[in-house]
Amino acid sequence: MGDRVNRVRGVRDILPEETHLWRFVEWIVHAVMSTYGYQEIRTPVFELTELFERGIGLETDIVNKEMYTFTDKGGKSLTLRPELTAPVIRAYIQNHLDRDTPITRLYYMDSLYRQERPQKGRLRQFSQFGVEAIGSPHAEQDVEVIALAYDLCSLFESQGLSVRLNTIGSPEVRGDYLQRLRKAFEPYAGELGELDQQRVKNNPLRLFDSKNPETQALLDQHAPLISDYISDEDRLHFEEVMAGLEALGIPFEHDAKLVRGLDYYTRTTFEVTSEQLGAQDALCGGGRYDGLVAQLGGPDTPAVGFAAGLERLLLVAEDRLKEKLSPRQLDVYLVVLTDEARIPALSCAQQLRTAGYTVVLETLRRSARSQLREANRSGARAAVILGEEEVKKEICTVKRMDTGEQVEVPLTQLADRFDDIFPKD
Repeated sequence: MGDRVNRVRGVRDILPEETHLWRFVEWIVHAVMSTYGYQEIRTPVFELTELFERGIGLETDIVNKEMYTFTDKGGKSLTLRPELTAPVIRAYIQNHLDRDTPITRLYYMDSLYRQERPQKGRLRQFSQFGVEAIGSPHAEQDVEVIALAYDLCSLFESQGLSVRLNTIGSPEVRGDYLQRLRKAFEPYAGELGELDQQRVKNNPLRLFDSKNPETQALLDQHAPLISDYISDEDRLHFEEVMAGLEALGIPFEHDAKLVRGLDYYTRTTFEVTSEQLGAQDALCGGGRYDGLVAQLGGPDTPAVGFAAGLERLLLVAEDRLKEKLSPRQLDVYLVVLTDEARIPALSCAQQLRTAGYTVVLETLRRSARSQLREANRSGARAAVILGEEEVKKEICTVKRMDTGEQVEVPLTQLADRFDDIFPKD
């Protein structure tokens, strides 16, 4: 026997006792997206590395430290997707989706890959869903996206939810602000770590993403806030977003330090937060990115979206979901007693499955006692027993596992009679 091969660090197996929860969460996501008029899109698991360098930004942690990048046999640099907005926008441009409608509402649900330090709710392969609304520059589109994110999170966590909201203005005003921020931090450069020193030089806005508490303390004391330097038009847009959220009764707070971690954001940035998650309390986040479509080679088109991690949703909702859900009960364990019964048993199993029942067929050729013990352990509602006598008479014996009651049923009528014994839910 060879050495055991284990899974790599930072990924996990989703086992059968969990998958029914995942399917339920995925079903809810699909259902809610449909009520808002969003259509699903699926993109390849890897893209040209250039897409993420141009789309996310060279100075972001994702591009600098976290991407899984490799060179294919043709010499092209490819990357396992670390996020999905850039791939969706690439697909939007390449497939000319703007021809169909002036506003394109898309959603996705898929796996992403980042080589970061594994921790609770944060893995190197993780599942994410999100939306991209492409085509409208107006505040009501921002409000719709935030409301969609909040509504979805509310279905999994009804208490302690809030929206953290900010505006980072338009790119036209950001240059002046970045100069002011860089100048404000120059006297304190020696107090910053190496990574934050690089951020001051290359993109000081990324300082707000720093996980260093000393950097955050310096920001609180000395950093000018971008919301103080935005244009009148940006401010009006932000006020309309807040008014829309107030009209919908969605709780929010203005967090002037919220900039999000990707370079493509403009104007609105937001996170939906949960008290259950502690310091890292964001369930989902997003914002407006009016320049990304043009940046990736498409027409000048505004857009806004969000993304959420399924693992983080399950962290706050798993216990409550387990109370409401249980895996579907097995209907039938099909007990096969003799060689002559094996082929008829296959037909019985198929007949019941076609009628909508869940069936497990014995394939280990164990003793009758072992099979009935397994039928009881499996939680099946009934054991359908086939042996030599049953085959001769063209019947089967149906045993209720809860009462022990047994009835004989013609093989050709099994599915119909089973409906009488055990009506489908």
